[in-house]
Amino acid sequence: MNIHLTKKAFVGLCTVLGLSGCGSMDVPDLNNPSMDDFRERPSRQAVLSAATGLLVGHRASVAPVNGYVAQLGIIGREAYVFDPADPRAVNELLGPTLDPGGPAFGGNHWTSPYLNIRNAHSVLDALDKVPNTPDAEKEGIRGFVKTMQALDFLIVINTRDTHGAPIDVNLPIGELAPFVSKEEVFERIALLLDEGAAHMENAGDTFAFQLSPGFAGFNTPATFRRFNRGLAARVAVYRGLYPEALTALGESFLNATASLDLGVYHAFGTNPGDTANGLFNRNIYTHPSIVTDSEFQEDGTTLDDRVVRKLQRLDKTATAAGGRLATDWKFRIYTSNSTPLSIIRNEELILLRAEANIGLRNFGPAADDLNFIRTTSGRLSPRLDIDETNALDELLKQKRYSLLFEGGHRWIDLRRYGRLETLPRELDPEFEPHERFPVPAAEMNARQ
Repeated sequence: MNIHLTKKAFVGLCTVLGLSGCGSMDVPDLNNPSMDDFRERPSRQAVLSAATGLLVGHRASVAPVNGYVAQLGIIGREAYVFDPADPRAVNELLGPTLDPGGPAFGGNHWTSPYLNIRNAHSVLDALDKVPNTPDAEKEGIRGFVKTMQALDFLIVINTRDTHGAPIDVNLPIGELAPFVSKEEVFERIALLLDEGAAHMENAGDTFAFQLSPGFAGFNTPATFRRFNRGLAARVAVYRGLYPEALTALGESFLNATASLDLGVYHAFGTNPGDTANGLFNRNIYTHPSIVTDSEFQEDGTTLDDRVVRKLQRLDKTATAAGGRLATDWKFRIYTSNSTPLSIIRNEELILLRAEANIGLRNFGPAADDLNFIRTTSGRLSPRLDIDETNALDELLKQKRYSLLFEGGHRWIDLRRYGRLETLPRELDPEFEPHERFPVPAAEMNARQ
């Protein structure tokens, strides 16, 4: 790879170790160790801090105003970003072309995840060189690191889709990892998650390193493994491997009697060295179709409770692009710059189970889960007519509102089912919604 096979990768790791917190995590400065020192003469504390740093590194690209959630939300017509200082959030993300030369837009979601993947390899390479480290501690680090690598690869392939991506990136500096197909990337992600889960089985009762407060309830090897299996279920559904998805869900934290918000989150903070949640931003608005497409509750006047809970009407209509874009709504999902951001929640797991059952033509169990979400999360009446003719439509609608502005789910789901053409085209009917992000120009130039 062009970017992540340079020393910049380890510089990024040192920055994470020295300059970032993670929701009240204490990540000490390691006096700027060199790459050679870390890989050849690592200390136990350096490895533990580096493991924690991977969580910080992954979080860095997810929640900025031009990050993964916001940009996929714009393309998926969940959100608008009306920033007078940077119109690309309108002109480019809703326009005809994504610019591969712009690392903040068309070329985004590449360098940061690959730096974190490269740093994860550095942790794994260093781990066996640390003396007097219990095997269980090493297994816990391996399981965590591989799970984080899977999450970073998922950002890459969710944004690049059929372009594919490099996966064998732990190469000497200067060597280029080959591109592989989308399915091969997903195979690697699934392998990393399976290996991570296996490591957790031999990791003892506790982790030796610190996780953020967003992992409360999932901060031991046994409970973290359930989080890992939830991610594995998401990936299996993306691949159309529905029996495997149901197996993974059976080992996850799916629980219809628990809160739908039970899950794992990115934590944010405003303390020195920490990172704020950039989705708490006055320039971010709700796409009006979220309201106009929603159902009413039984009283016929109150909207779907997910709309009631997650949106707020503006005092004044917000407009952009010379008035061609307008909305009367903003989000109240992120009420401060320290509001957590979901990585995966119980509500998604229940919907993934419904999706897997639809794929297997088990429409009865799927209808049960969809109606549970309708009545519990949306306070809507149950549908008694869910069958093979409309189950997928119902699933996509429930996922749209349940997972609203949490991780680009709508864009990813509509693309998977060949339904991107159903998205609104506000600027010009000829501007088709983007199917994928381009491979960055710098990456392609390095391969010429």
